[in-house]
Amino acid sequence: MDYDTQLKVQTYLDGELSPVESREIANLLARDRDAVALLGELRNTRQALVGTEIGVLLPESREFFWSKIERDIKFQEKRDAQSQAVSAFSLGDFFHSWRRLFVPAAALSALALAAIMTLSSGSHVSLVETAVADPGAFTYHDFSTGTTLVWFSYPAEDNDNSSVAK
Repeated sequence: MDYDTQLKVQTYLDGELSPVESREIANLLARDRDAVALLGELRNTRQALVGTEIGVLLPESREFFWSKIERDIKFQEKRDAQSQAVSAFSLGDFFHSWRRLFVPAAALSALALAAIMTLSSGSHVSLVETAVADPGAFTYHDFSTGTTLVWFSYPAEDNDNSSVAK
């Protein structure tokens, strides 16, 4: 049995169906055991709840109470409509939409800056390069003092230059 049929059985029990729908549900109850079981369960539940409902007394009349609720709902709807009518280019919306881009970019740049600071601080970084084509030349870079030294050891001490007269 589908959900709509279950609801119709409940409205049948409550007496809220039209005469045509009531006849349809009566016919359904005549041929469907699940519908009869549901109707019985709903009757038992209604009977169990009869004495347990606690009446709530309001300090004002029922109409006045519901009119206050209706006014509050209308006020809330009016306030929501006014807040939505604000231009999409207002400063609050501008900062809110750009914040989604700026926060991750700022975090990434902070991490990059921290990595650079960590790598550059600590010990003095120096770099030694050797030229493969000329094994007699060395280049030394000292970044902490900004010094670059090139060391030449000539004549080169290899077999190719041994024929040169000394």
